[in-house]
Order: sequence, then structure tokens, then C-alpha cells
Amino acid sequence: MKQKFTVYRIQFAVASVFVFYSSFAQDIHFSQFYMTPLVMNPANAGIETREIRGILNYKDQWRSVASPYKTMGASCDMRIQKKRRANGFWGTGINFLNDKAGHIEMKFTQVNLAAAYHVYLNRQKYSTIGGGLQTGFVQRSINYAGEGVTWGSQYDGNSYNPNLPTGEPGGSTSYTYADYLSAGVLWHYNNLSGMLRVKDDKELRATLGLSVYHITRPKYSFYQSGEKLYMKYVLYGNSLISIPNSNISFAPGFLFFRQGPAQEIYPGTLIRYRLQQASKYTGYFKGTAVSLGGYLRVKDAVAATIILEHSGYALGVSYDINTSDLKVASSGRGGIEISLKIQSANPFVPSIYGSRSKF
Repeated sequence: MKQKFTVYRIQFAVASVFVFYSSFAQDIHFSQFYMTPLVMNPANAGIETREIRGILNYKDQWRSVASPYKTMGASCDMRIQKKRRANGFWGTGINFLNDKAGHIEMKFTQVNLAAAYHVYLNRQKYSTIGGGLQTGFVQRSINYAGEGVTWGSQYDGNSYNPNLPTGEPGGSTSYTYADYLSAGVLWHYNNLSGMLRVKDDKELRATLGLSVYHITRPKYSFYQSGEKLYMKYVLYGNSLISIPNSNISFAPGFLFFRQGPAQEIYPGTLIRYRLQQASKYTGYFKGTAVSLGGYLRVKDAVAATIILEHSGYALGVSYDINTSDLKVASSGRGGIEISLKIQSANPFVPSIYGSRSKF
């Protein structure tokens, strides 16, 4: 029994250190990346909504390993286009991120403002290319004496002794910095938007984006060491491909990012079934669809996902199943993620000002 406890304690310690340092090595990111447009690319501002779009995100992870890591996000963006014959349109957005990690209560809070401009590539206005910029403000804090926090130097060889020094250098428990500049470009295609008249069973949508975050590389360190945040490079794409004469669509996508020594490769697909199409004339019937599928985070986890859509609402629920070496301690249990998207206009009804819902 004592041997099993020792093995578990070692696994727990290794897992905790891994997760702790991973949180420093890379930005906050969600499994449902298609539900976090401004986290992916500032050029996403205004691109997939006719009027205004709001999204809420929540993620709870590593509950099976240590004190759970809780991440929340909220964003709002809108399109600005006053003239029907304009050659392009502006998009603006704001997003908020908050994260609390482990017993040490490492907290991260960020507010970002984004602006983008998109140009129509054809007269029918179903394809655009655009660019966006973002600036933000960040606050970090930590509790070195949090409940349940222990340090390696406080083990005397036989047991834990809280009276021993932590061995950590003196440092601030909080600091702030400005994340002055991030930028991105985006290509978007939707044959149901603009002035085309395409049947729902021939719907085709695609997005391809490239972005760079933390271009000015702000300093971030509790110990005032002068360490700078790594720039993050993001390449991603997703699409919706309808099968003619059916209610079924495929929504494949991928994400790749690199930030310093950390990187992620994340391909996958969803299968979408349209339960009910909205009425184009009376608006009495509201469109409804359900999507099932998953994404593979290479060498880390599988995210099983379900998305429910009704009118201007979309609810996404996913669960990360851990497949990395950490599964020894986590038993494969990663964490649950929930996203809620609300659009002010019914995304199932075509309009020359935008597109239908896109997840």
C-alpha cells in the first residue's frame, strides 16, 4: 500500500509540474477553436455575422490530476457596412479571457480590442479577403502560499515540513503588461452569402487564416527577470461542405500553432445534420441542426464534440480524452468545454450582408 501511494505521489507531482510549466509556455487556447474567433485571428472580427455576434466559452481541465484549471472567455464582434454597394466592410471586436490554474492560484486576465477590414473579391459578395490588428492589456497574479501548495525543498527526505523555506526567489505576486500588437489575414468564402441564390443542399463555406500574436514581445515574469513572451504563429482553416440532395454536411478543419518550444497540430471533422430548414419567406420556422465529431490534438488528446444550432444560437460541448503520457495520472480524463454563440440575426436566412451560422 505504501509503495502504491509513493508511485501515485510521484505521478501526481510530475503531472502537476508538467501542467504548471505548460501554462507558462503557451497562450490560452480552447478545443473548440472555431468558437473562439478573436483568439484565433483579429481578422475574424465581423467576418461571419451580419450584425453582431457574442460568444461565451468555459473550460474545466485536469480535475483528475490536481486542482482543476478553469478557463473562461467572452467575445463580441460586429460588422460595419452602411452601403449595399460598398467594396468592403469594417469589423470590430472585443474579447475577454480569464484563467485560474491549480493550488497556486496562478491567474491570468486579458482584454483585447480588434479591428479588421475585408474586401469583396467578386461582385456577388460571397468571397472576401481581409486583415486585422489587435491590442490588449494583461494582468497576472500568483499565490505562493495557497492552500495545498508545497515545494520540493520542503520535503526533508521522509515527509513534508511546511516550516522549511520554499527555495523560491522573492518576487511580485502580480504584475501587468500591455500586449501592444497582434495581426492576421483571412480569406473567407460562403456561396450562401452575398447575392447568389444557392440551395441549402449545395452550401459551401471555407475559411483560411494566418495570424501572429505578441509581435512586440512584452516582458512577463513574476521575478522581474526580463523574460519576454514568445510570439505565437497560428495557421488554421475550416469549411462546411454539403452533400447534394441530403441534409448532411461535413465540416473538416485544422489548427496549427507554434509558440516558442510549444506547438500544436489539431486536425478533425464534424458531421452536421440539418433537422429543419428555416423559412426564407415567413420566418415562422427556425433552422435547426446538430453536429457530431471530434478533433485530434496530436500526441496529447482527442476532443469529442457535439454542437446544437437553432436559429441564431449555437451550443457546443466537447470533452478532451487525454492520450499523452500524462494519462497515467489522469486516467485519460482531460476536461470538459462548453461554448455558446448568439447572433442577432437568424444565420439560416441568406443576406447580402453576411452568412449563415458557421461553427
